Amino acid sequence: MSINNGADQENEDILTKGSPHLFVPTIESMVFVPNSDSVLSGMASPRLLHTHLPYSLLPDSIKNSGCKIVYLTRNPKDTFISFWHYFNSTKVDTCGTERPLVIGSKQQISLEKAFESFCNGTYLYGPIFDHALEYHKESSKMPQKILFMKYVVLKKDPKGQLKKLASFLGKPFTEEEKVDKILWRCSLERLKNLEVNKNGVNPWNWLANSGYFRLGVTGDSKNYLTAEMEERLDQIARTKLEASGLDLDA
Repeated sequence: MSINNGADQENEDILTKGSPHLFVPTIESMVFVPNSDSVLSGMASPRLLHTHLPYSLLPDSIKNSGCKIVYLTRNPKDTFISFWHYFNSTKVDTCGTERPLVIGSKQQISLEKAFESFCNGTYLYGPIFDHALEYHKESSKMPQKILFMKYVVLKKDPKGQLKKLASFLGKPFTEEEKVDKILWRCSLERLKNLEVNKNGVNPWNWLANSGYFRLGVTGDSKNYLTAEMEERLDQIARTKLEASGLDLDA
């Protein structure tokens, strides 16, 4: 979003005017928004949209169009812990199939129950390994259309990854200071302390803006998962990913 809007003038910093999710709506959340078609069609071009949908569920209108897809994946262990914290903080039950998604539910999801659902692939948005594999496979076929990125690499080399993203979008940087400015604007510490993210709700799903910002680190899962849990996820990863050569931990 900052790449698309530039980093030249402070008054163009729309991140101070609303949550990032306000300006980059999640496609599947728009199903519940009245007149969502007119909202999406009324967005200025180029439109930026977000989705958790696996590649196989994307409509042909996206797959066959000239639009570009940026796929960001994360270490499965950290993904699980982040997911667990997020949905407990927003009081939404999303794991398993025993109960429907309920906004406003006061019942917390236990780590153990959520972990079973995550390992079995009955978590919201489906099995993470299959999800990542689909986009990884398609990105190798169409690197000009799909950019496959890893959160762990982004954390290690934010400048390099930001430049890679800008080039992929056809907007390479010409000045190094613009890279630094965008990294500062989009840093987790800055975003979580902006007033627009401390208060208010996402208009597309009615969840608190503050729930989208927690730690943003790698390796936090070690503070929650037992050795047995870690080994179970590692085994699933070996089974699912070994033949593809995809390593989500590095």
